[in-house]
Amino acid sequence: MTSHPLSRADRRRATEARILDSARELFAAKGFDRTTIRAVASSAGVDPALVMQYFDSKRGLFTRAVQAPPAAQASVDGDALLGHLMATLGVKLGGMPDGTLAMLRSMLTDPASAEHARETLDRQITAIGDALSADDGGGEYGDGSDGSDAELRAALIVTTMVGVTIGHQLLGLAALRDVPADRVTALLRPALDALTRPAG
Repeated sequence: MTSHPLSRADRRRATEARILDSARELFAAKGFDRTTIRAVASSAGVDPALVMQYFDSKRGLFTRAVQAPPAAQASVDGDALLGHLMATLGVKLGGMPDGTLAMLRSMLTDPASAEHARETLDRQITAIGDALSADDGGGEYGDGSDGSDAELRAALIVTTMVGVTIGHQLLGLAALRDVPADRVTALLRPALDALTRPAG
């Protein structure tokens, strides 16, 4: 049995995914300011110019690293979705760019910032909800609905992550401030795992 060589598009997607995985690890460990394009490229085994070609800038790379995964990718495996969520939370707790922090600070007082935050979070909820719905099997329950509450569960996942991020990054809550990101994600993992599955 012969295996078919990967297409150019498949190779590009695989390289992009490898870069994003490396970026998530480094942003989570070092924060935005201390993570360099060169370090991400080295970890991913690519040239720094390729990282810039794919993502334009460190901010562009960070933005992609914390985005919700596309439903088609995430729906393959609920554990993979949970792993992505945990990695994303770790990145956010590791330190965010000043622009992102400024937007979070402004979203409760500035209508334009609030609308930008709402649109961003709505996109994340939709992507995660689609992934959860696909992973639930999309079957109907006895009442004729899908019964999975996938969108609601996605909204609870996203808002939990936002709340933890705000408490850690903006408010510096004493109980969160000096706790390593991996400890926070380890404690949250069972709760988020429960939300990735339909209730009873």
